[in-house]
Formats: sequence, C-alpha cells, structure tokens
Amino acid sequence: MAGTEEGRGGGAGPGEEPFRPVTLETAGGPLSLRYYPAAGARAAAVYAGGVGGGWDTPSQGLYPRLSEELAREGIAGVRVRFRHPTVLDEAVADVLAAARFLREEEGVGTLGLVGHSFGGAVVIRAAAEEPAVATVVTLATQGYGTEPVARLGPRCSILLVHGTGDEVLAAASSQHVHALAREPRQLVVYPAAGHGLDEVAADVYDDVRRWLRAALRPEG
Repeated sequence: MAGTEEGRGGGAGPGEEPFRPVTLETAGGPLSLRYYPAAGARAAAVYAGGVGGGWDTPSQGLYPRLSEELAREGIAGVRVRFRHPTVLDEAVADVLAAARFLREEEGVGTLGLVGHSFGGAVVIRAAAEEPAVATVVTLATQGYGTEPVARLGPRCSILLVHGTGDEVLAAASSQHVHALAREPRQLVVYPAAGHGLDEVAADVYDDVRRWLRAALRPEG
C-alpha cells in the first residue's frame, strides 16, 4: 500500500524537484520513494544509490536530472531510499517493491533499473526476479552479488559504466560483469573517472539517457 508523505504534494516550487514523495508499507517496514510521474506513462525507470544510503546519486545529480527529463518524455521515474543500505537482500526487496508500485498502482508495463556501486548488484538481482524489467544500467558497480546477470539476456539488456580512476571499485568489476552478461550488453569505460563519475557527468548523462530512451520510450 502506498501513501503520499506530508509536505510535498502538488507541484514543485522554484528550484525544487517535481517529485511526489511516496511511502510504501512493506513487510520490512516503511520504504520511502521519490516518484516522478509522467501522464499516461507505460514505462518507468527506478534509480538506486549505494551504501551511503539516503537519496544517493552519482555523477553530479544524475538521478534527479534523468528523472525530470525523462518524465517530460513520457517515462516515469522512481528514486529509492534503501531501508538498509548495506544489506543486499533487503535492498533488492526495496527495488522490487518500487517496481510493484509502478506496475500495480501506476499501470506501468516496462521498467528500467539503474544502480550505482552497491546499487549495481541490487538492480541486477532485482531484474533477474522481475520480468517487466527490459533494461539495466550499472554505474561503477561492485562485482559481488552480480552473478544473476547471466540470466538477464536476451530479455533484458544491460549497460555497464565505469571509470579507470575508480579507487573504490576497480573498472575490472564492470568488465567482469560484462563478461558474464549475455547480449544485448554494452560496456563504457571512461579514462581517469573516479567512483562517483563526477568528472564525466555530462557524458554519463548523455549515455544513460540515450540508453534508457531507446529501451523505454513509448512508440509514437
């Protein structure tokens, strides 16, 4: 069951993100989402951060930027705040709950999942359990927990993005996941970019936006 949080209903004011706060009552406790609706949306993207928790986003605000832009193009968005941001199974359950919210309460039929760092493993595992997921994007993903990527293709495509200057998780992590994945798949490695991919934020935005639009944008 979903409910709207107090204080942020209606439209956004100047300088505010145009999201609708939503709280899902789950078996593991309340889960907070930021929902970016799109009128008549048939597709949506779910965005997950890393072990930092909160409303974590890489690449200089990538998630709110994508959520707003794609909503204007008919693709809804949901940002997930993990209940337990260091527990893999719990985080996967959070993403799956967000997916159910979009499917069952908002009528969305096609999903894309985007995850950074720890969140990369989370969205891969969630995609393996949710048939509505058509594509996954990982950003500087960890390798641990990503084995289900081998079961995604050809139903679900995957884009892996990493930087060679990542001192938290080496680019070899994404290279390993790419090797396990089936087609359709793509690996993009940015020279010298760090774990947050802030140095190449504009390129990451363009690449991820293009990928999600191709996979999720409604025909016509």
